Amino acid sequence: MTLPRALRATFLVVCAVDLGALLAGADTAHTVAKPLLMPLLAAYVAARGGPRLLCAALLCGWGGDVLLLFDQDAAFLAGMACFAAGHGCYLVLFRRHGTPRARGALLAVAYCVALAATLAFLWPGLPGEMRGPVAGYSVLLTAMAYGACRVGPVAGTGGALFLLSDTLIAAGIADRPQPPCPGFWVMATYMAAQYLLARGVLGERAAPEAAYRERSAAIRHTPL
Repeated sequence: MTLPRALRATFLVVCAVDLGALLAGADTAHTVAKPLLMPLLAAYVAARGGPRLLCAALLCGWGGDVLLLFDQDAAFLAGMACFAAGHGCYLVLFRRHGTPRARGALLAVAYCVALAATLAFLWPGLPGEMRGPVAGYSVLLTAMAYGACRVGPVAGTGGALFLLSDTLIAAGIADRPQPPCPGFWVMATYMAAQYLLARGVLGERAAPEAAYRERSAAIRHTPL
């Protein structure tokens, strides 16, 4: 088994352990497993020769994961800042590696509507001191989710799932309706989001490289 495959397999096993711990109410196992997720995914990206900005975005997510383990407002805000930094890395990355997609304007409108609806849903229940940070973070998160569509459908799905995951977290803070076992759904959508974002970027970079190799091989074998 190659190193990238071994790292991906380990990441998926830890995902399963963490989700199982959340379903079983095993807080200690969750506390141990959660901080391992993003370093493993970042190591997988690095082993695949992925962009440094992608690794940076994932490691910012790791910082947020660790801070959100603490049930304190200051830790939550610091965790939100880490995730915001990660979204900033993603936005720069999508500009470098993505391309404008058809129906981009339609998607932009859809995400703007989703942002407005989400804030309207959350706003009445948010503590006063949290409204500004949550609103600002929501704008950045929505921009990231929309920007992921530039990379392709895999990354675009990852961006949408990230938006859903963080909306579930915010719904808990605002005391709004949530699904049963909300922690499970928060982490399930978050893990899938980060993995799909990473796979989407790696796949987008691999396609031009493969096309270049094919063209180079064709040129070398073309009779003079």
